[in-house]
Amino acid sequence: MIDLALLRRDPAAVRAALARRGVDPSDVDALMELDAEHRIRLQYAEELRSEVKGLSRQVAAARKSGDTALAEELQLKSRSLGHDERRANAEAETVADEVRRELLVLPNLPDEEAPDGTSEADNVEVTRWWPGIEDGHDAPEYADFQRVAHWDIGESLGILDFERGARLSGSMFPLFTGWGSRLLRALSAYSLDQHVGVYTEVRPPTLVLTEAMTASGHLPKFVDEAYAVERDGLWAIPTAEVPLTSMHRGETLVESALPLRYCATTPCFRREAGSAGKDTRGLLRVHEFDKTELFAYCTSAQAPGVVADIRGRGEAVLRAFGLQYRVLDLCVGDLGLQNARTFDLEVFAPGVDRWLEVSSVSWYRDYQARRANVRYRPTDGGSPVVAHTVNGSVLGWVRVFAALIETHRQADGSVVVPEVLVRYVGTDRIETKD
Repeated sequence: MIDLALLRRDPAAVRAALARRGVDPSDVDALMELDAEHRIRLQYAEELRSEVKGLSRQVAAARKSGDTALAEELQLKSRSLGHDERRANAEAETVADEVRRELLVLPNLPDEEAPDGTSEADNVEVTRWWPGIEDGHDAPEYADFQRVAHWDIGESLGILDFERGARLSGSMFPLFTGWGSRLLRALSAYSLDQHVGVYTEVRPPTLVLTEAMTASGHLPKFVDEAYAVERDGLWAIPTAEVPLTSMHRGETLVESALPLRYCATTPCFRREAGSAGKDTRGLLRVHEFDKTELFAYCTSAQAPGVVADIRGRGEAVLRAFGLQYRVLDLCVGDLGLQNARTFDLEVFAPGVDRWLEVSSVSWYRDYQARRANVRYRPTDGGSPVVAHTVNGSVLGWVRVFAALIETHRQADGSVVVPEVLVRYVGTDRIETKD
C-alpha cells in the first residue's frame, strides 16, 4: 500500500501520480477525510484514557486519606468515562479498518519514468532480439512448417493431450506427456541452474494464508482470479511471488544483507475469470502452469540494478533457446495494481502468429513490503525503513513451450531441442510419434 505519511505530507503529489493511472482525485480526498476522522477519534479516545488514569489516581488518594464517599463518587465517574473510552476506541478502530480497506485497493504510485498511456496499446517497445541480429541478420522469415499451431504439433508428436487434461480437471488444464513432460521439466531445471549462486533457491508451499495473498497485493483486488480452499482458509498461489513476498513478513532485516535474492519454480493457479471472449485455445491461457520466479528485497537505491539483473536473466534464457522476443515498457494505464514500473518480455510464436507474454519484471517500491511489514535497519543508524521489492518471471513456461515447439519445428514434423536443453531433456530432437 502507499505510504499514508506521504499522503498526509504531500497530497498534491499523490493525487497527481495516481491521476496518471486514471484514479479520480476525489478517491484520494475521500481517503484523506477518513484518515483525518480516524486521527480525531483516536485523539478523543486517548484523552478519555488519560482522564480515566487521572481519576484512578484520585480514587487511590481519596481511599488513602479515608474519604470513602469521594472515592466512590470518583470511581463511578471513572467507570462512566471508561465506558466512553471503550466505545471511542471501537469507533476509532472501525474507521481505521475503513482506511486500511481503501489503502488495500488504491494502486501504487507509478514511477516517473513509466510511459504515459491508458492501455496496452500505449506500451513502449524498448528492444527486440532474434538469432543473428548481432551479425546484422534481418528478422526471421518463418517457413510454412513453422506456421503450425503448438496444439497441432503437440498432438502429432504425442507430447500434449488437451482432451485428457480436460477429462481430469476441465478445460484450460493441459496434460503434458512423454517428451513434452520432459521438455517442460527441462525448462525449469535449466533456468534454475542459471540463477542459483546469486539467487537462493526456494521451494515454497503452493497453498498460502490470506495474509500472504494480501501482502503481495493479490487480495482483495483480484479475489475473483484466485482459487480458494475455503475449508482451510488457504489460497492456491497465482505465482511464487506471493510466498516469496511474505518470507520475511513482520521482520526487520539488516541493510548490509540486502539485496536478499530468491528464486523458485512452482505451479501457479489462475481462474482466468475475465477470459470470456479471449483466445483460450492450447497453451495461450490456462488455469495451471509452471513458472520460475526471481524475487528480491532491496533498498530504493539498489532497485534499478535488481530490475536490470532480472530482466537481463530473462532475456538471456530466451536467447539461449533461440527464440525471437521483444521487451515492452508498460505504460501507467497497463500497470498492475501493485506495480510502480514493469517491463514485459514477449516471445514470438510463429504458429499462432502472436507475441506471447512470458515475463513481467516489476518494481513495487515499498508497496508490497509495507503490506507485509518488512523493514531493514540502516547501516548508518536511525529508524527502520520499509524495504523495496522487485520480482520477475524467468520464465512462464507454457507459453515458452508453445513458442519453442513452433519455432524449432522442422519440415519433417520433428522439433529440434535447443542445445542448452539437450542434457536436461535427454534428446536433441523430438520425433513424430509412431
